[in-house]
Parts: sequence; C-alpha cells; structure tokens
Amino acid sequence: MNRVFFIKPENRSKEYLIGLFKEHPEIQFVSFMGVDIGGNATDEKIPISLFISDMDAMLQYGIQTDGSSVELQGIATLNNARVDMLPDLEAIWFVDYNYDYYCDENGLPVGSLRIPAYLMHNGKLVCSRSILKRTEKVLDESIKEMFGKKPELAQKYGFQNEEIDKIVLTSATELELWVNTPDDKVNLDALSTSQSLKEQYWKRTHGIVRTVVEKCMHELERYGLEPEMAHKEVGGVASKVGSTGRLQHVMEQLEIDWKYAEALQAADNEIIAREIIEDMFRNHGLEATFMAKPLESVAGNGEHTHLGAAVRLKSGKYINLFTPVDMNKDFLSEIGYGALMGILRNYDVVNPFVSSTNDSMNRLKPGFEAPVCVVTSLGHTKEVPSRNRSILIGVIRDLNNLMATRFELRAPNPLSNTYLVIASAYMAALDGIEAIIASGLSTEEIEKEISKEAGVESFYLEKDKKYRSEYDVFEHYTEAERNALFGRAPATVYENIEGLNHGGERVSLLKQGGVFTNSLVESYKLVILTKWSTELVGRIIPLNIEILRSFTKQHEDFATDLDVIRWQKINTLRAELMKDSSSQTCIFTRIREAIENCEYKKASDLQIEMNSKMTQIRNMFAEYRRNIV
Repeated sequence: MNRVFFIKPENRSKEYLIGLFKEHPEIQFVSFMGVDIGGNATDEKIPISLFISDMDAMLQYGIQTDGSSVELQGIATLNNARVDMLPDLEAIWFVDYNYDYYCDENGLPVGSLRIPAYLMHNGKLVCSRSILKRTEKVLDESIKEMFGKKPELAQKYGFQNEEIDKIVLTSATELELWVNTPDDKVNLDALSTSQSLKEQYWKRTHGIVRTVVEKCMHELERYGLEPEMAHKEVGGVASKVGSTGRLQHVMEQLEIDWKYAEALQAADNEIIAREIIEDMFRNHGLEATFMAKPLESVAGNGEHTHLGAAVRLKSGKYINLFTPVDMNKDFLSEIGYGALMGILRNYDVVNPFVSSTNDSMNRLKPGFEAPVCVVTSLGHTKEVPSRNRSILIGVIRDLNNLMATRFELRAPNPLSNTYLVIASAYMAALDGIEAIIASGLSTEEIEKEISKEAGVESFYLEKDKKYRSEYDVFEHYTEAERNALFGRAPATVYENIEGLNHGGERVSLLKQGGVFTNSLVESYKLVILTKWSTELVGRIIPLNIEILRSFTKQHEDFATDLDVIRWQKINTLRAELMKDSSSQTCIFTRIREAIENCEYKKASDLQIEMNSKMTQIRNMFAEYRRNIV
C-alpha cells in the first residue's frame, strides 16, 4: 500500500481529507506546525478522530496554546498568554512517520499530519512564518508599483505591466551536517589534518553512511522536495571496520541539497528535510548534528541560502528579475544590482537574524571558508561566473540558463531561523531596489557604484567601505585592512544584536508594510539575549571549567626546564580564567556578575577575552603535552 507523504493545497476539501484518513489508517495524529520568533516549530499530537469531528472549527479558527509553549517574550505575557495556532491553507501539508511505531491495521509506520500554521496573539500574527508571508506580500506590491511607475522597465524585460500576475521570491538552502557514532571520542588533531589535506571532500561514501544518505535522498523525493545532490563535505576522518564488519568511529561531514521553492514554502521544506535526515541517521544508530560549530578547530556547518526573484506572467511564463537583458554585457539587471547592494548596505540589520547564537559566532572565524566580511564578488569577467568562497554573498550566474541568476548568502547555518533570514534579506534587498530604480542609473553606472573603492562617494553605498572583491579576502588583505574596508565583524551575539538597537533607518526598512513590528523586533532581541546570557553562564563557563580541570600536570620523570616553565604559564592562565582570590576575581566570575547585573556590554567584552584565553591555553597545553615522554 502506498503511503501519503504530502497533501497539496488543492486537496483540502473536508470530503477528500476524511476519505484519505479512512483509506490510510496509519495517519493517526494531526500536528499544527507554528514557528515562533526563536525559530522553534511546534509539534503536538491531536488524535485523527478528534480532528475529523472538529475539522471545520480547527481549519477555520485553529487551536489554542499559551505563551509558555512558544518563544514570544514580551508579546505573550503571563497575564495575556493565549496564543492561537491558525492552519496555513495555502502551504503544503506533510505526513511525518514514526518508524518505531506501526499501525495495527496495516502494519505501516504511524504518521502525524504536520500542518504549517501561523501563531496569533491579540488578533495579530506574531510568528516567523507570518513575517516571511508579509515579506512576500510587500515585495509583490512594491515591485509591481515600480513597474507601474516605469513601464519602460517592464518592456525592457520583454513584457507589459498588465501581463504581470505575481512577483515570486524563490529560495533554497544547502544543509550541512556532521554525522558520528555515539560516544566515540573526537581526535581534533586527526580531523584538522584530514581537513587540511582535503581527504574527505567530495569523496565516495561507504558503509552505513552511504546507506543512510541514499535513503535520505529517496525519502526527500517521496516528500516532493526534489533532492538535487548529496556529498561529503571538507570535514571528517576515515571510519574503521569493526570485528562485526560494521563501521565504527564514524565522523563525517555531509551536505544534502534539494530544489528551490517559493520563499515561505522553502523555509517549511527545510524544517521537514532536517527532521527527515536527523531521524534517518538516528534510526541507523548515528548521531546527526546541525550545530554551526560542533567541533573546535575544524570546519563548521554552514547553510548557504539562495535568494532569487521572478515575475510570473498571467500566461504562466516566469522571467528572472535578476538576469540582465544581455548576459554578455552585464552581470545583473538593475533590479538585481539593487537587491545585492541593499543586502550589503543593510547587512547590520540582517546579520542579527543570520547569526544569533554563541554556536553561530564560533563558526564565523577566518580560515574555515566562513564569511566574516560584508563583501560580494560578481566575477572576473561576464563570461566567467564568480566562484569566490571567501565573500559574504555571491552572484550565481549561468550563461546558458537565464532562470539560474540568484544570490548565495553564505553566512547562515543550519540552525539559523531561515524564515527571518530570508525575510530580513529580502527587505534589505527591497531598499536597494527602490534606490536603484529611483536613481535612473544605467547598468554600467550601477556596476561602477558597487565596484567603488573605499573613500569614494556613492549615492547609496557608504563612502568609507568597499563592497566588491574578486580576491580571496583572507589571503589578499590583512585583518586590519579587512576591518577598515569591510567593517569589523561582530564577535559576540550581543555585538551582533546591537545592529537592531543602533540601525536607525535600517531597522525601519524591516518594518515597511508591517513585515516586522516594534513588538516583534523587541521580542526577538529578548529571546536572543536571554539565550545568549543563559548559555554563557549555564553551559559555556561550566564546560570551560571542565576543560581547564582536565589540564593537569604531566611531567614527572625526564622533565626538562621547558616543561616546568610551560606548566607554570598554563597554571597562571588557568587561575586567571577560573580561580578567585581575596584580591581579585577571575574572568568567569566577572562574566557571571555582569550577567546578573544586566551589564551585557561588559559581559560581551569579557566573553571575547575569555574565548581568546581559552584558545591560547588549549594551544599551550597541546604544546606542553607534545614534549612529555
């Protein structure tokens, strides 16, 4: 019997659904999937019998929860906690199967129908999904208005204003993950060496990892996500075959990609895909982690996010709005250039949604192909597409495929809130599009604008910054030069979230058309700062204490004066980090006190100092141990 993996919007009549549930008794639960401001997807179990009996009311009015179930700090409060979950009748609904529990009637895995939903409080939609939905609406209305004011622009693309049906935002993500056998110890030196030698990159998978990857690809196909590619990434070491013939000590980094979709659907698809992949590996005894930086000193997990825009005509034809009229003459169209410049100029208010955790900030460091400079690459020539992996956002072009033109934002990670990343990026892009169209500049003049040197005036971009580089920015520029040309990258979550405090008009652009509101921005800041400070005190400092306590004296016999000197330096630094005295407090204690007193700037500065000294002491202890007989 064929299982049902998804239900399209056209199949939403009550009669169809009841018939489907009778034909498929393995679908035993319904779950409304709301996505809160922190990016968490809700999952509750409503018996299918109750859903059938109350279907009319549930599909029209949704179901209720409260503020303690979701992250909506400052919105859903203790004295006003009711939150409604309203089903999205326009999205694809998915069936999530439990492969550890089987239906008595037909022996198939028990399924839960996941219905994407909106979260509503006091009559207002307040969730991540609703923010992205409003983004799609605002871009649609705004770009249509531009074409209305400048009909010659539409004609340049080869259509008339009255032919426009909809402005379509298209997105896709590339999911990276680490896979390992539980309880195996990590050999960071071996991982780092293997990465430097690129021993794993795009190599052939084998054993249980190959099996699960292939199963993941088939499962994604069943869910209609149209997987495009799976391959090994740069991180990992070769696994070993145990006495049973099965692989042991698995530690590999993988990437799995699937086809683009309209923006809101793409973000929904990512949640489903991530759950499918994680479940598949767990069902085969392997752990999958989507953390941005699960391992120190080796490659982290990125999630390159692709952004495109097209006009859909009433005839059904699509025209890419980023593609220039002549691909051999221009890199991008006016709208394409404007969108790219908007993201670059306004990245201060996009970045807080891209990197919002300590984990994400750990990934964004030079040397691991992780972008830290707000800069783009267009390509050395019009004929040779850019493949610069050191920049923040790249231009993807294909001379043989006009629909392929898009941007690749390289900073997000698998645990970024994709709804808010896409929403903020498109709102920043809209700001640039409006400025470029109003300027009346030709594509040649716009290319000169985005290619300007630091110190050169621009009608839109900041005078003191450079925005384009065809060089490897980590090799070509020193750290001081990068900071001067592209701006200093935030080093902590607090520094990053400050972009929403001091962004001025840039924060205002997020609120155009009610996409973001003051209460939503404030709620997001509360959520992120609370997570950052709680993790800093409750997880990062205790973990660092464990690490420091594991650094014990190693030299006894055959000790040299160098061993003694090195150990003394290590011990001094250990005390500076974690040991109080009557005359001074250690860095860990000062961070705790700063958080307790809500002195977040002070805590952030101390975190930077702590991170630097922890890296220093790790390297010192490794050097010390290498000399021990």
